[in-house]
Amino acid sequence: MRNNDVSLDFTGKITAPKAVEPGPDVGHAQQFRQLLPGLAACIIGGAASMAGTRLLPGASPLLIAILLGALWRNALPVPAAFHPGVGFSSKALLRLGIVLLGLQLSLSTILALGPGVLLVVVLCVGLTFGATLIIGGWLGIELPQRLLIAAGFSICGAAAVAATENATRAKQEQVATAIGLVVLFGTLMIPAAPAVGALFGMDDEAIGMLIGASIHEVAQVVAAGGAVSSSALAVAVTVKLARVVTLAPIVAGLSIYMRKKHAVAESKKPPIVPLFVVGFMAAMLLRTTGTVPVPLLEAAQMAQTFLLAAAMFGLGLGVHIRGLMRSGSRSLVLAAVATLVILVVAVAGTLLFPPAG
Repeated sequence: MRNNDVSLDFTGKITAPKAVEPGPDVGHAQQFRQLLPGLAACIIGGAASMAGTRLLPGASPLLIAILLGALWRNALPVPAAFHPGVGFSSKALLRLGIVLLGLQLSLSTILALGPGVLLVVVLCVGLTFGATLIIGGWLGIELPQRLLIAAGFSICGAAAVAATENATRAKQEQVATAIGLVVLFGTLMIPAAPAVGALFGMDDEAIGMLIGASIHEVAQVVAAGGAVSSSALAVAVTVKLARVVTLAPIVAGLSIYMRKKHAVAESKKPPIVPLFVVGFMAAMLLRTTGTVPVPLLEAAQMAQTFLLAAAMFGLGLGVHIRGLMRSGSRSLVLAAVATLVILVVAVAGTLLFPPAG
């Protein structure tokens, strides 16, 4: 079987290659032809997801993309010819989208949140990440799966899962499971987090802080914050983006840890800081300088949303519901516990260090 073939296991699940590497008899034109069907499907899926937000005001194109991909994956067979391009899209397009995500982050805006709010952000990420690893170990869940769930639930959802995939040396089904869990519990948090804030008598800005500190996906934060008020939304997005900043050091830390844990030939070791993470940090620093024109920032945000939506459609094609259920109740329990941990820490932190009015 050639490297770019697609195999079918006894459960009927399609196993696609991680990447398409041209051999001596495969030129760039032939490689592009192999990628084209799946790449085109993801681009169309991303565009359809963005168009879907006009039919569903307030819905996230990223969530629509994941759900559309998962719906296709579970209702109809995915043609074998699509898999090389889908694999390419779910990695390359996502990494480019993460680089552009850095242009949304201004360090001066993040620092303006104040030391109390920043402390809450660090505690939400750190305690959730650590608790997920420990509790997952008690549940007997493999380390790569625990790391993916910890990253997704503490930092920024599916984008964090995909960003840490190589560093954790995770299998594709583990990535799909983590993304499926992020979609499930993050969606449940959209109405839950504002309701919890109201239960504790928080004002709109405090509820926004709670939303940004606890909900998994940036898109889910936007949906929840927008449902409360414009002031809640502004605080929620800023606090959430402060959590996104932690993606770079956590990916670097995971890479260092896994390099030490696994005695792998030097040539096969992934870089400590992947190139796309370097790009993410460079984009963030560029935005901080304040020299990027507003129209360019708006265009970059649109491009970032489209690229992430196309990548999420590709990732959704890997979400197999029966496979997710077969992954066992342990991953489901761990995801629920991780969600509860970050919600409790965020509530306590918001009550102790409410945002300045």
